[in-house]
This record gives sequence, structure tokens and C-alpha cells, in this order.
Amino acid sequence: MNTKLEVKNLCYSYHTLEGETQALSDISFDVKDGEFFAVVGPSGCGKSTLLSLLCGLIEPEEGAVFIDGAQGSESHSAIGYMLQKDHLFEWRTIFSNVSLGLEIQKRLDDKARNELLEMLNTYGLSQFKDARPGQLSGGMRQRAALIRTLALKPDILLLDEPFSALDYQTRLEVCDDISTIIRTRKKTAVLITHDLSEAISVADRILVLSSRPAKVKRIMEISFAPEFDRPLSRRNAPEFSAYFNELWKELKTDG
Repeated sequence: MNTKLEVKNLCYSYHTLEGETQALSDISFDVKDGEFFAVVGPSGCGKSTLLSLLCGLIEPEEGAVFIDGAQGSESHSAIGYMLQKDHLFEWRTIFSNVSLGLEIQKRLDDKARNELLEMLNTYGLSQFKDARPGQLSGGMRQRAALIRTLALKPDILLLDEPFSALDYQTRLEVCDDISTIIRTRKKTAVLITHDLSEAISVADRILVLSSRPAKVKRIMEISFAPEFDRPLSRRNAPEFSAYFNELWKELKTDG
């Protein structure tokens, strides 16, 4: 399997009038093409900062990010970003929300419209294409946000705790739904989450970060039998609790 994303010796600090706060220290890892990669760590350790570096919103002080072998802005690979909130516009219909990125890029032709309608149908939103976001449940809104992201055909999806604003039951269902969609479409995904169970239920590998300044403590391989092929079913697998305990212990161990 080819390497899609490579991070080498990444360092980043925040600078204020009060001084310097180091967020990330010598972070290195890779993500394979089509892999679902999760990142966990203590609150405030710099997980979201890492995503901002991966997508080029901020530049590293040291080290580099490579996508398909090209460094940073030199890469022509498209990156999709899903946040905690769906950021759907209430004054636009669901269809005009999911087509917004294509509209901005002036790529909303008949072929793109038909592809969007197919995705809305596949993911259970076709009957709501003319509705406003306020008429949809939280889970449906997140599916619409995913369609908006997938419409731009990104090579890599960066997911910054996209389920955390949902109630627990909805969160489980939407995580199962969206993660399965991403796997079915063979997208490379990097998920930031503070929920260890969520990370284990979706990931092929989990990167464990230390407290700030974040360093790589471990990269844990996750493997389940073929019958446990969805996040909800993984939670019922015999290996699940062992992975959880191992990950919990890793986070609680200093150093």
C-alpha cells in the first residue's frame, strides 16, 4: 500500500506577548493510501493544531508534511476538512449547501449536479434536498456536510471531532454511517478524537500523542475479524475491550 501522507519531524509553537508555548515536538508518522488513521491524546495537547498543519492553514516551524511525495503547497492533492459543527447555511437549501464548494470553484455543471443528487439519494437525504438545515436532525446535517466535502473529490479527509456535537446515541449511529461511507469510497482519512472507543471502532491505526508539547508515544495497530466490518459491530468484538484498556494505559503513562 502506497504512502499518501508523510509527516517528518514536525514542530510548532504559539507565540504571544507572554512568551512561547510549544504545541508539537518532533512529530513523525505516515498514513497509507485508503487508510483510516486516528489521533488521540490528552486535552489541549495539540491535536487540532496538527490538522491545521496537515492542511496547510499554518506552516510548521520545523519539519515538513508530504502528500503523494510532494511537500506542502507543492502537492496537487485535494484535502477535505470536516469540523465539529456542520456549518450549513440556514438560508440555503440542503442541495445548495452541499453544492456550495463546487459553486465557489465554478465546477457546478450538469454532471456535478447529477453526482450530488446520486449521493443525496445513496445517503438518505434525497427527499430533503429542498429543505433547510433547521428541518434536519443533527445526524442528517453531518451527512450533508460530508456530501459537501466529498463533492470536491478530496484525496485526503481530515476529520476534527466531527461527531462530538451530537448526543451519544446519534453520535454512535452517525459515526458508523459516515465512517462506512468513507471506507466504501476508499478515502484516506485522519480523525482527531478524544473518544478512545470511537478511535478503536473506526481506525486501522491509532497515533497516541503525549501531553503538551505533544510527542508521538506510540502508533497502535488495530485489527478485527472480517465480520466486524463496521464501527458499531467492532464495539461488540471480543478484542475491543483489550484495545481500549491498552490505549487507556498508554495515555495514562507519563513519558
